[in-house]
Amino acid sequence: MPVQQLKEAQVPQVPHVLDVVAVRAWCSLALEALGRERAEIDAINVYPVADGDTGTNLYLTVESAHQAVEAVFAGLEAGPEPAAPALPEVMRAMAHGALIGARGNSGTILAQLLRGMAQVLADGQAREGDHSGGAAPGELRLALRRASESAREAVAHPVEGTVLTVATAAADSASGVDGDCGAVARAAYEGACAALDATPGQLAVLGRAGVVDAGGRGLVAVLGALSEAVSGERAPVRSRVDGGHARVEATPGDTALECPEEHGVAGPAFEVIYLLEADDRAVARLRTRLDALGDSLVVVGGDGLWNVHVHVDDAGAAVEAGVEAGRPYRIRITHFGLGDVHAGRASAPPRERAQRAVVAVVPGDGLAGLYAEAGATTVPDRPGEPPASGELVDAIRRAHAREVVLLPNDAELRHTAAAAAEQARSEGVRVALIPTRSAVQGIAALAVHEPDRRFDEDVVAMTSAAGATRYAELAVAERQSWTMAGICQAGDVLGLIDGDVAVIGSEVPATARTVLDRMLAAGGELVTLVLGEDVPDEVADGLEQHVRESYLAVDTMVYRGGRQSALMLIGVE
Repeated sequence: MPVQQLKEAQVPQVPHVLDVVAVRAWCSLALEALGRERAEIDAINVYPVADGDTGTNLYLTVESAHQAVEAVFAGLEAGPEPAAPALPEVMRAMAHGALIGARGNSGTILAQLLRGMAQVLADGQAREGDHSGGAAPGELRLALRRASESAREAVAHPVEGTVLTVATAAADSASGVDGDCGAVARAAYEGACAALDATPGQLAVLGRAGVVDAGGRGLVAVLGALSEAVSGERAPVRSRVDGGHARVEATPGDTALECPEEHGVAGPAFEVIYLLEADDRAVARLRTRLDALGDSLVVVGGDGLWNVHVHVDDAGAAVEAGVEAGRPYRIRITHFGLGDVHAGRASAPPRERAQRAVVAVVPGDGLAGLYAEAGATTVPDRPGEPPASGELVDAIRRAHAREVVLLPNDAELRHTAAAAAEQARSEGVRVALIPTRSAVQGIAALAVHEPDRRFDEDVVAMTSAAGATRYAELAVAERQSWTMAGICQAGDVLGLIDGDVAVIGSEVPATARTVLDRMLAAGGELVTLVLGEDVPDEVADGLEQHVRESYLAVDTMVYRGGRQSALMLIGVE
């Protein structure tokens, strides 16, 4: 688990300003909103393909944008002279993160919307030369307009009643409002809500299903987060939509809809997505070729890097077109019928699936080895680089099992793990997410794992074992901070129990003993110690002796976490 630090509040202190603090808050709030609404958005996903993953794809896209923005702040805060980044830098990072992490049709379009906004806001700040302040209201209005226009340009055949319609309505509403950035953002949100309510009357497939457009609903969540980040006030729910289901009836013939499924004709079999390094002229030729191969074509990006999304029957031809245009990579091919991802020869016989597997996020190569020996498929948790949902989904696929128990081993990964679990379920895998908050809780769960018993019984036993394990972590303070235990100085040893700083010490052995005493005061039968690479064996020997002499009938297990692990992890069962 990464070292926990006290962070500044991410809601801007000065309302109605779109500055770097507001953009950071926007990313965080949008990710939280999509995390809450992801499942409901997935449930109303009927266009262009009813594959139930729009909410998940939008979450993954914003997650990548959020990670890119946080990386910019972390890089400057960790420098010799901590400083805040400039608005152009943060906006470009947000757009670039969304571009490289875009998933699905809706995620790709959202990435282009963010890129359009970044072009205006970053360029405007660069021209003014004042990177310390925020963007002007006029710049935000122009950014929303450019976002909607660039998204339409990226879609080969725009259709009304989709996220494109909602984005245009947001820009239209914002353009007619005077006032500060808070008023502009609120108007954009309200215009998007009204447009979302109207989508069932514009797109027949939505009207028949009685739902609003899933991508449009996701954009409303993102714009609501923008309004809250800029103004400091939660955007009111103004939509007439109840649970995503619309109360209006669509009129047949309202729109010229190109949707093969409506005429009884099966749509393309594969979704193909890849990043592409290519120049503008090559991409123009690629658009023409891919448009002839399939539908739902969206190509976003620029400056030599593009994200390509298309639905086709011949996945190989779509990838080959990318090879001719430039250098495609991060290629993802999804079969709509089977929900499986194929990386090459579709004719190769599928490998038999195991009945059950465990997938776990682990900090450090030592723990990865321990988990692997217990039969788990592992995902590394690198310092400052928590795994994205896509990495967890890939690990679930590698496990190749009908049933999977997922152990995130970090409280901050709960939304990420939930999104990965939902994506895997859409591909036919039965996934149980056990909300482990530390690797020592995961060890406790693995210890009682029995793949031969019924899935539900195994999950209950593992959940109970994890829940009965208190966890702690030793870390070194990087700077002076206020904590639950008082003020710490840079270099102090912090003992965090169940996620909160409980002990501040000067040496690892003494701090660890104090932490153990506090945890064992409530009782315990087994102590688990996971040592970081820089902690000598003598420390563990001393702690074992302390437990043996002070607490009768309490056993101690010691493991080496290796590189990238915390200074020390402690578990008490």
